[in-house]
Amino acid sequence: MAARHEEIAEELRRAIDREEYTVGSLLPAETDLAAHYGVSRGTVRQAVAALTAEGLIGSRQGARRVVLAGRRSQSFAELRSFAQWARAMGREATGHVVAQEYRPATAEDAVRLQLREKTPVLHVLRVRGLDGEPVLLERTVYADWISPAVAAIEPECPSVTQRLYEDTGVVFAYGEHVIDAVAAGAQDADLLGVRRTSPLLRVRRVTTTREGRPVEWSDDRYRSDAVSFSVHNSIGNNALARKTAE
Repeated sequence: MAARHEEIAEELRRAIDREEYTVGSLLPAETDLAAHYGVSRGTVRQAVAALTAEGLIGSRQGARRVVLAGRRSQSFAELRSFAQWARAMGREATGHVVAQEYRPATAEDAVRLQLREKTPVLHVLRVRGLDGEPVLLERTVYADWISPAVAAIEPECPSVTQRLYEDTGVVFAYGEHVIDAVAAGAQDADLLGVRRTSPLLRVRRVTTTREGRPVEWSDDRYRSDAVSFSVHNSIGNNALARKTAE
């Protein structure tokens, strides 16, 4: 069970998402929040500190906190699946497998998934949507040890991450993301409903378990008019890494 300050922090996040507190507006005073939630000011301070660390609100000594950002962009400050992110916005995530097949691991697959070359791995092309509108193409390669569990999941499953946790106990704990832009090819354009050569946001990611064992690597392509990315940083925490183009 979550601690009370964690529950309050989540309620405040959702209120910010619903734009009850818009960017640039002030949160209620600590005394008002404490009275509203029926807790001590210390509990409120813990909740507010969590939102401050995430970059959602600003902090000034002796002043009310100002809202700096919402969660409607996909932030990599925490590792969340597409479906979890959609639910946080009050949207419905959908998914549909377009193609799925086993192939021998290429040299790139072997490096990213820490496998021998030619090890059979599962390739999945999946279209993801928000409220039924296609916004993302996932070209995912799953490691051999998790592939059978992925292959058994129904094609319309909205959250593979959640299903794998329920079925196998696997937790997607760490992710490395490389973000750039690409032009939509013929297949991308057809599946996402955009014009060929339209700009897409590409995220190449490798996801591992808590023990550092690679689960998957993926080339994800988002419609640039539907999804954006953000990094909340501060002098104490900077999740953004700068890399040269490959």
